Amino acid sequence: MSPSSAPVQFRIAERTAPDRVQHLVNMALSLLEEAETLARDKAFTDESIRLRTLDPAQGIDLYSELTRFETGLIKLALEHTGGNQAKAAKLLHLKPTTLNSKIKLYSIEY
Repeated sequence: MSPSSAPVQFRIAERTAPDRVQHLVNMALSLLEEAETLARDKAFTDESIRLRTLDPAQGIDLYSELTRFETGLIKLALEHTGGNQAKAAKLLHLKPTTLNSKIKLYSIEY
């Protein structure tokens, strides 16, 4: 019986314990990355739906909408960089001091 035609249980049993653990760790990391991507996609979709529901006839508060948008971008950048403000600032093409002042201004928690 060739190794590729061996039953799955047999092939798994042939691996050493550290290989099996590393394989599980890799699978878990892959699932976590996919979950984070899905969460970002959902947030984007939710925001898109909200934008479509704005009613210009009722008026749109530009400053509150800009604040909401800017806050969302900052949170996304901080999540993407694991909370590292310097990296988030670079991602947003801001100076770190500017990002820090916006975090304080908008009371952003991450």
